[in-house]
Amino acid sequence: MNKTPDTKNFLLKISSLITCLVLLCTVVPFTTHAQNTISSDIVILYENDVHCAVEGYSKLLALKNELKEENEYVGVVSMGDFVQGDTLGAISKGEYIINMMNMVEYDAIGLGNHEFDYKLQRLFELSDSLNTKPVCSNFYKSGESTPVFEPYIIKSYGDIDIAYIGVTTPDTLTSSSPVQFMDENGKYIYNFSGDNLYATVQKAIDSAEAAGAEYIVGLAHLGTEDVYEQWSTPTLIKNTSGFDVVLDGHSHSIVEGMTVKDKTGNDVTVSSTGTKFANIGKLTISEDKITTELIPTDTYTQTDAGIDEYIIKIKEEYSKLGDRIIGKSEYDLLYADANGNRLVRNTETNLGDFCADAFRVVTGADIGVINGGGIRAGLKKGDITFNDIFSIFPFNNTVCVAEVTGQQILDFLELSVCAYPDENGSFQHVSGLTYTLNAYIPSPVKLDSNMAFESIDGERRVTDVKILNSKTGEYEAIKTTKNYTIASHNYLLLDHGSGATMFDNAKIISNNGMLDAELLEVYINEHLNGVVGKEYEASQNRVTVVTEEQIETLPEGTTPNADTSEKSPHTGDNRAYVCMFVATSILVSIFSIYAYYRKAKE
Repeated sequence: MNKTPDTKNFLLKISSLITCLVLLCTVVPFTTHAQNTISSDIVILYENDVHCAVEGYSKLLALKNELKEENEYVGVVSMGDFVQGDTLGAISKGEYIINMMNMVEYDAIGLGNHEFDYKLQRLFELSDSLNTKPVCSNFYKSGESTPVFEPYIIKSYGDIDIAYIGVTTPDTLTSSSPVQFMDENGKYIYNFSGDNLYATVQKAIDSAEAAGAEYIVGLAHLGTEDVYEQWSTPTLIKNTSGFDVVLDGHSHSIVEGMTVKDKTGNDVTVSSTGTKFANIGKLTISEDKITTELIPTDTYTQTDAGIDEYIIKIKEEYSKLGDRIIGKSEYDLLYADANGNRLVRNTETNLGDFCADAFRVVTGADIGVINGGGIRAGLKKGDITFNDIFSIFPFNNTVCVAEVTGQQILDFLELSVCAYPDENGSFQHVSGLTYTLNAYIPSPVKLDSNMAFESIDGERRVTDVKILNSKTGEYEAIKTTKNYTIASHNYLLLDHGSGATMFDNAKIISNNGMLDAELLEVYINEHLNGVVGKEYEASQNRVTVVTEEQIETLPEGTTPNADTSEKSPHTGDNRAYVCMFVATSILVSIFSIYAYYRKAKE
């Protein structure tokens, strides 16, 4: 029997099998090697202005652990403003946040201005609790040659040393509670190097380089927009040399990556993540380049089980207090516009009116005021919980009443609008008071080196100031020498926050320890019968803003109209629309007649 075909097939099968085995032996080792390749790039995740958005820490740690599977060196840094901004931070005075940051294990932590909100002693306690101590190169106590905190920290990633230098905005001296930085005589004994910021930071850069750092990364809480220009991150870079990267906070800007040239012409990369974990930043340092990118947290779904469990635990601890319903609102009280742009720092809103009214009505003062920077969230239509009002006033400020003169009020109002139309945390919402803001007049306010009120030099922007007479219900012209009572919080009246030094010698007639959030609860329940109603449907036009354009169009000898409401295209004076309609009708008629006669002629 002929077996040749079967033998041939057998040999072909054996040959194919051998070939497959050879290929497998060559491919498998290569594939296994590729899967085990670990990048030697240095990856640094970063965040800024978290303001107690604690769920982000869970995603941050999950991302860190994920990246460690592919990268040998993965770190995490912060640029500040983490302990304040919501009830969770306020109730624990930062402790809950610190515990979560320790779980994430940061490489370096910068300080924001709001880290000082619970006062210095509490900041020192929180710093001691942090596994990674915060850095700040420009916070000094008078008479001492070294800063209060370490100016920088150097971390090693293999053979590469990176220095992280902390820089906190000098505006903290007045935007936080100024009294904590003073001695018993009211003299500043702490400073944030406002007069010599560039030289102070340059000293830290030079020191870090001398210590062997190959890369210098700034952890800045300065901002890139809507901040004091001389203390902004771009200005700092332009006046120093040595930074490779500056990761920034404070202005809540979303900056994936921009380049600013330093003092010697070298490019410095700047990045910022926004606020409340809108993004997680990712800095990558490789042999030939530095890159930054932002990872939106709403698209990143992984979380860390340990932090998730801790968040559930702490929320259970204070939920009974925070979720308690204290009333309801029939309208949305606005903190920002539909696009998320903050309104309360340069615009009168119904929310600002509501808060200012609470100070005046509950205390019985002549005037109530609240700075826009002190309002941190809006109020939605529907049930109002204690969490809601704590989100509006998260600073644990206490309610105060002071006696001041009409002249002090006039100076205070000028300070309030000195930056208008730009955003300014010291823009005041008022109750029991009305005034006109002549925006076309440059601000006459002179500030000292600490950005505190010094004097008025020039024509005033604020005119026609009137105070409500509670007995008659009428507004009367303010008298400069008359005494009035003004209600606000300790930040303004005791600590002279926002640079309100005109109240230095004001007589404090009430300071009973009531929290500002508690004040809102009392106002809603005892004065509004549990309902924020029709009176807060819109702002009440207590501030009349007059622009240069309005002045130019006024007939000679007339005065500005006090109506500040913004008319829609279909309200107000319709003469222009009537004229347009008539003109259009005439033209149509002419063309119709012309067409008729032309056709008849043909």
